[in-house]
Amino acid sequence: MSYYFSQSCGITNSNYMIKINIKIELILSIIMLLILISCSDNTSDDKDHLVFRYNEHKNISSLDPAFAKDNSDIWVVNQLFNGLVEMDKDLKIIPSIARNWNISESGKVYTFNLNTNIKFHDHDLFDNRKVIAKDFSYSFDRILDEKLASPGAWVLEKVEDYKAINDSVFEIRLKEPFNAFLGILSMKYCSVVPKEIVEHYGNDFRRNPIGTGPFKFKRWEENIKLVLRKNESYFEKDESGSALPYLEAVSVTFIPEKQSEFLEFIQSNLDFISGLDESYKDELLDRAGELSNKYSDKINIIRAPYLNTEYLGFYNKSSNPIATSKLIRRAINLGFDRDKMIKFLRNGIGVNANTGFIPNGLPGYSTEVYYEYNQELARELVKQYISESGDKNPTIKLTTTSNYLVFCEFIQKEIEKIGVNIIVDVIPASSLKEAKANGKLDFFRASWVADYPDAQNYLSLYYSKNLAPSGPNYTHFSDDTYDNLYESSLSEKNQKTKESLYRKMDSIIMDESVIVPLYYDEVIRFTHKNVKGLGVNPINILDLRKVTKN
Repeated sequence: MSYYFSQSCGITNSNYMIKINIKIELILSIIMLLILISCSDNTSDDKDHLVFRYNEHKNISSLDPAFAKDNSDIWVVNQLFNGLVEMDKDLKIIPSIARNWNISESGKVYTFNLNTNIKFHDHDLFDNRKVIAKDFSYSFDRILDEKLASPGAWVLEKVEDYKAINDSVFEIRLKEPFNAFLGILSMKYCSVVPKEIVEHYGNDFRRNPIGTGPFKFKRWEENIKLVLRKNESYFEKDESGSALPYLEAVSVTFIPEKQSEFLEFIQSNLDFISGLDESYKDELLDRAGELSNKYSDKINIIRAPYLNTEYLGFYNKSSNPIATSKLIRRAINLGFDRDKMIKFLRNGIGVNANTGFIPNGLPGYSTEVYYEYNQELARELVKQYISESGDKNPTIKLTTTSNYLVFCEFIQKEIEKIGVNIIVDVIPASSLKEAKANGKLDFFRASWVADYPDAQNYLSLYYSKNLAPSGPNYTHFSDDTYDNLYESSLSEKNQKTKESLYRKMDSIIMDESVIVPLYYDEVIRFTHKNVKGLGVNPINILDLRKVTKN
C-alpha cells in the first residue's frame, strides 16, 4: 500500500511515509477492535456464566448440515440442527425428532413417527413453523442433489426410496437390509432443514442457518467470531422437566495457533480446549497422562475412548516390492514399541493398537494381540526378504503431514535398526488426501474416525468394491474370503454373530499386514472447574445442551 501511494503521489520523504503507515496501522487496529466489539452481541462479563466460549483453530467452512464433514463444522451444526435420531454417550441410537420407529421383518422398511410439535427457529419468512415429514423428504432430496454436491450423499446410497406418509409419519425403504442404517441416520448430514429458508438464501444458507437445535444462529464474522443464542422454544427437557439448554449463548473464536489457544484457555478467556498439541502437552500432562500439579486445582481433565484408529497404510497395487511384501510389512509391525511411542510422544494418551483395526470401545473389538514388539523377529523377517529378493537395501517412502512428523520419525529410527530404510516425506494434508485416494503413495499415514457407531464402518475400508477414489479402500486390498464375510455381516441381525464376523475380518487384515495400526485415540478435554455437564463421548461430538457454568 505504501509503495503504491508514494509512486502515485510523488512522495519520497521517508519520515512522512512512516507517519502515514503508522496512521494506517492505527486505523486498521481500531476497525478490527470495532468488529470484535460488534461481534460480542452482549456476551459481556455480567453474563459470562451463561456464555460458553471455545476456539476452533481449524476454522469453520459452513453452517449447512449438508456439508458437515469435519468436526469443526459438525460441532457447530450439532447445536443448530436435529435429525430423526441421535446417538447418546454410550453409542445407543435414541429418538430426536422421531418419537419412535419400526423396522419391518425384512429389515428393509423403516417407519418413523415424528414429534410434530417441534418448531424451526423463527425467521422473517415464518413464525412457529413446525417440522413435518415432508421436510425430511426435502432435506434428503437436497443431500442427493448433484448440483449441491454434498459430501454426505453417500449416507443414502443404500436407500431405495423415502416418502412422507402424512405429516407425522416418514418412511424409508432400503435396497437391502443394512443393520447399521440407524447409526448413519444419526449423522448431521441427515438433519432436517426448512425448504422456505434454503430456497430464500440459496448458496448463502451456509451462513444463514435455520434449524431446530438447542441454539440458533446470531452472527458469524468469518475468521473472527461466531455467536449462537439460546433457542427459547427448544423441545427437549432435562430429567427434572426443566427446559434445555441451560446456557444463554455460545461464542466461538478462530485463533489458528494451538499454542495461542492454550494461552487463552489458561487466562480463562476460553472455557475448554480439546485434544493434545505438542506445544502444550508437557505443560499440562505428565508422562502417565495425569494433570500436572500446577493445574490440578484449576482444571478438569475428561478422558474416554475415541472411535479413531491412527495407522500407516500400504498400497497393495504398488510397483514397489517393499510395499507389497508381507515379510517387510510384518517386520515393520513388529519393529517398534507402540507403548513407548504413546508414553513419550502423547504423554500416555491413547491405547496400543496391536489388537486390530477396530478401535477399543466398539462391539467387535478384539483383545487378541497380533504384533508384540519384537525387533529380533523383525530382523529375521527382513533377512528372509533380502535372501529371497536379492534387495540388500530395502527402502520405502512414508508420506505424512507435519502434524504427525514426530511419530513417523520415531518409527523411521526404530525400523532402521531392523534393516529397513524409511524415507519420511512431509506434504500438506490436502495433497496427502488426494494422493492417497488416487493410489500415488506406497506407504502413508492415515486415520479413521467412526462416521457411525458400528465396526462395519471401519471394515468397509478393505472391501474390494469400495476401492478409492470412489470408496474408502485406500490400500486397494482385495480378498474373496474377506468380501464374503463383509457381505454376510451387512444383513446379520444376531449381534453376537455379527461381532464374530467383524473379528474374523479384522484378523484377516492383521494377518495380511495390510496396515500398521499405531494407536486407538482417546477423547481428551480440559475445562475450567466452573464448567459442569460437558461430558464426553466416543465420537467426540460437542453437546452443549446440559452444560452450566458457575
